[in-house]
Amino acid sequence: MSSNPEEQLDQTEPHQVQVPPHPQWPPLSEGERAAAMARIKQMMQEQNAVLVAHYYVDGDLQALAEETGGCVADSLEMARFGTTTDAETLIVCGVRFMGETAKILNPEKRVIMPDLAATCSLDEACPADAFSAFCDQHPDRTVVVYANTSAAVKARADWVVTSGIALDIVRHLHGRGEKILWAPDRHLGHYVQRVTGADMLLWNGACVVHEEFKSFGLQRLKKLHPDAAVLVHPESPDEVVDQADVVGSTTALIKAVQELPNEEFIVATDDGIFWKMHQLAPHKKLISAPTAGEGATCESCAHCPWMAMNALQNLETVLRDGGNEIHIDPAVRAQAVTSIQRMLDFARERDRRGG
Repeated sequence: MSSNPEEQLDQTEPHQVQVPPHPQWPPLSEGERAAAMARIKQMMQEQNAVLVAHYYVDGDLQALAEETGGCVADSLEMARFGTTTDAETLIVCGVRFMGETAKILNPEKRVIMPDLAATCSLDEACPADAFSAFCDQHPDRTVVVYANTSAAVKARADWVVTSGIALDIVRHLHGRGEKILWAPDRHLGHYVQRVTGADMLLWNGACVVHEEFKSFGLQRLKKLHPDAAVLVHPESPDEVVDQADVVGSTTALIKAVQELPNEEFIVATDDGIFWKMHQLAPHKKLISAPTAGEGATCESCAHCPWMAMNALQNLETVLRDGGNEIHIDPAVRAQAVTSIQRMLDFARERDRRGG
């Protein structure tokens, strides 16, 4: 915890999260993979469906999204895309909060996922009832929640943010003299507070992937690769962030691989991002930041076990058999859409101004 008096961390014990084992999908031969992709494309066409995939899911799903006119993106662009397509069905390959956000913004559309159990450690660590009580204890604060939260938590918030827009929104609120209640990721919240200087009270949550990156291991790896640029997602601990050449959202890190002159990159985020990085910068060498070392549990080993629940196999199953549809209580949606739309409107105005 920082000594900065304008940052405060909720002192309660963080909510425990049960991390599932990584699913073991049977490997597909090239022929099986091609046949599965063809069947899925046919069913998508028949169901007027479009696929929205996060950078962290399996590369086959990212490729499928691009080949069928879908979207591969971070959570902000995923949220935007669903509102621009004429497709009647949105297939969200990612984790549950992304499917919920798609349904909140597109209540008239069918939103499905390969596996509804694909949740998120940040979402799980911020139950709506406990969070609502926390907000009630601090009524003077503007409630800002990260996108990695349930629809019910978003419904309690004033603003929703993603890592790509959090700094701009909090800087805007701070400029208006507002004090912030932030949830759920304390590392991202602390990073935002350090950069903006805002008065922020942080919920005590963390991402099981990013929290595992190890500072000492990263120092050793940098010595082995002295010319490598270090790219870090701000959900990582301070001592990892402080070693970065670039700190930013998934989109910002992908852009850095394309634009920086370095031939090697040490990347501290989910290694599912490597598919897009290799696609856009095939000549660059990518190295996962270390998760091994003192205190290591390898709950994630640099890949989210919930993201890994998305695969060609269960995508084909849900398209063939139905089910796995996202439903949102209308009362919750009516409240949650306000905080999400506020972010999208802010992003649109920011982009219009070129800021």
